Amino acid sequence: MKSPIKIRLARFGRKHSPVYNIVVANRGKARDALPIEVLGTYNPIATPLTPVEKARGVKPFKDITLDFDRSKYWLGVGADVSDRVGFLFKRAGLLPEEWPAPSKLTQHISKPVVKPISEKKEEPRELYRKR
Repeated sequence: MKSPIKIRLARFGRKHSPVYNIVVANRGKARDALPIEVLGTYNPIATPLTPVEKARGVKPFKDITLDFDRSKYWLGVGADVSDRVGFLFKRAGLLPEEWPAPSKLTQHISKPVVKPISEKKEEPRELYRKR
């Protein structure tokens, strides 16, 4: 059964220079309609490199910002993910590389790009100065 909520891209920007918001929206709503929540942004056009960076062999990158906590929440609630957002979430390590099924994969990511989150315990601080 399909979820009534979907995580997908909403297009903004000018002609020939798109910028996308990664949004949580109702499945039946229009692409650019008011979403339930905005999780991040995705700029598919790579930032131009300086001549010095080109000489060093630096690869251009595409700008992606993402709220990991809210994305994990919506995935946990059962929201469906569009193909492109699924690819971005796999690159970020939010979805397993076998998602949704090996037969439906168009692009395969061999390993997650992001390291797993490690928790650090802090010592409790005293709020008052000892006398």
